[in-house]
Amino acid sequence: MIRLNTHRRIAFASSYPPRRCGIATFTSDLVENICEASGWTIEPVIVAMQSNTSPLPSEVVSFCIDRDVKGDYMEAADFINAGDVDAVSLQHEFGLFGGPGGSHIARMLRRIRVPVVTTLHTVLEKPLPEYHRGLIDVCNCSDRIVVMNERGFGMLKRIYGVAQSKIELIPHGIPDVPFGQSEQYKRQLGLRDRKVIMTFGLIGPNKGIEVMIRARPQVVQADPEALYVVVGTTHPEIVKRDGYKYADWLRRLVSELGLNNHLAFYNQFVTKRQLRKFLAATDVYVTPYMHKEQLTSGTLAFAVGSGKAVVSTPYWAAEELLAEGRGLLVPFGDSHKLGAAIAGLLGDDSYLATMQQRAYRYGRKMVWPKVGRRYWDSMQALITSKHGLAAAQAGYSQEPAHAYGPYAVRQVQQPA
Repeated sequence: MIRLNTHRRIAFASSYPPRRCGIATFTSDLVENICEASGWTIEPVIVAMQSNTSPLPSEVVSFCIDRDVKGDYMEAADFINAGDVDAVSLQHEFGLFGGPGGSHIARMLRRIRVPVVTTLHTVLEKPLPEYHRGLIDVCNCSDRIVVMNERGFGMLKRIYGVAQSKIELIPHGIPDVPFGQSEQYKRQLGLRDRKVIMTFGLIGPNKGIEVMIRARPQVVQADPEALYVVVGTTHPEIVKRDGYKYADWLRRLVSELGLNNHLAFYNQFVTKRQLRKFLAATDVYVTPYMHKEQLTSGTLAFAVGSGKAVVSTPYWAAEELLAEGRGLLVPFGDSHKLGAAIAGLLGDDSYLATMQQRAYRYGRKMVWPKVGRRYWDSMQALITSKHGLAAAQAGYSQEPAHAYGPYAVRQVQQPA
């Protein structure tokens, strides 16, 4: 069917707020910025992945997929095909989808009749066979594959055999925030005249927070007023499996080391506005993650783009984002070198300021308005290639586009 106007409907398949995970937050930002890039001429259709730990979906969600119910994936495809949708944006992370290697999602993609743009949040270097096959299937069913850095681009070609022409590199989006202003936000948070070191995000054993805690005595010796702030709550999937054992153990470790006055846990899933305040008040951001096989990190991208000096272990995302003096890398699990790197920054204001400025300049290419525009341009090209020729041959004139505001999302009745 050929549509007579330029209004587009884009389906976004992903986790989605109020679900608390980084990909849900990413998708919400992506929706908003693609809509803005289009001049509010598209209508987003939210197809949300749910699990038994997810909160109830918000009213803007049009269709829900239960992670472990095969039939839901097929029904979602039929919902998209019947809904006059022009393209699909899929956020791919193995843990979001059911089946061996997350294979259920390929069932949906094979059934969809419109162009699919898939963003990969993880690419495994040494995948188990089911994960290797699962990602190849997703790539084969997608018209375009988006990765967020050069390493991911190369891994897709080398390990999964994806054609270079099918891959597009678009960085992880970040809010566009002003540089500096840390003292203003420190006053608001009651942290005036203190150097602030921060880690934020959903907490779990792979985050390596204990490595930073053990580095604190060295940092305190360099600056007795320095405060380490951990912002975020335990990941809901970890709570489901292990409860709050890890978080409780971290607090005991703090007490055992006598660091209660030098470390603060803000045990909440913060809003975007709250997060910006905390990050604005930060002098040094730390990601002491325990394993190298992490290709993307929204928290790290946000910190770099906000102009923070970063000290990190050399996981894949950090190696690329912190190159050329934009941050410092220390070995995995090495509290002594982590503490020494942070102490060095806190003791040299000129060095600290130079690193912050380098990070901020680099981050300008990752701000959400630019990232949203690149996604929208990519989708438009796919939609035009599929529908434009037919419309031109039919000789139909186009009606003026209808502008949709940021919250004017048409609600679609879910099938019974």
